[in-house]
Amino acid sequence: MTEPAVLPFPGHPGKFAWPSITDPADHVAYVRTRYPGADLSTAAGAVLVYPHSLLEHARTVHRLHDLGRWTSGTLHLTDDQVVLCSGFGRGAPAAALLLEQLVALGVRRIITVGTAATLQPDLPPGTVVVVRQAYRDEGTSHHYLPPGRTVEASAQLSDSFWSNLDAAGCPVQCGAAWTSDALYHETAEEVRAYAAQGVLAADMEAAGMLAVAQYRNVAVSVGLVIADSLAHRTPRADHPDTTSGLRSALGAAMATLTD
Repeated sequence: MTEPAVLPFPGHPGKFAWPSITDPADHVAYVRTRYPGADLSTAAGAVLVYPHSLLEHARTVHRLHDLGRWTSGTLHLTDDQVVLCSGFGRGAPAAALLLEQLVALGVRRIITVGTAATLQPDLPPGTVVVVRQAYRDEGTSHHYLPPGRTVEASAQLSDSFWSNLDAAGCPVQCGAAWTSDALYHETAEEVRAYAAQGVLAADMEAAGMLAVAQYRNVAVSVGLVIADSLAHRTPRADHPDTTSGLRSALGAAMATLTD
């Protein structure tokens, strides 16, 4: 049998419509053999926290109750019943795995707070991009949804998130993100093309997260704090406005889930 010159992706393109033989409920059942009370159905929602320094900041302003290893990340619960998730890795597969587990545990609203590179020359560090749609240039989303260029975020949750950021005086824009698996192979040609379409930032998780959210019928909003630039590429350095933006985004995310 002669293989085709170019293999389709995914290998079976119609798989998004097929039932899965794996189920995140199996993971939850296993977790409950060690943590019988593992259940997040009464939580206000969850915030995925990427930088470890942001979790440490959260500990200084909130009392966090460590829940242990219920998921692929470590979970912490605030007194307001918001779950903070950390230590789960980078990229769409890692984020999608965690989201599947959170949904199986009962979470229905999730906001992510992380950093990104801008594609636009006039978007400074510390600006929070609330993602309205993500371009699907990664692999995970194509296993969950039919073929398409983009996937949408929850409009209601994103509107509330944006409102809380704006009320806090944080510089914020809404728009599109370009999600790629290849952090170290982002090219000038791609940046120019996406920037010309008005895409604001590049990240590694948004499209995968939003695809799982659509598949599982839960609300997800993505907040990307600008940390560096692909429009005028310079080596990344710590910037106080990025730190401030991350802290503001975390506060706004928690306020959104407890409104």
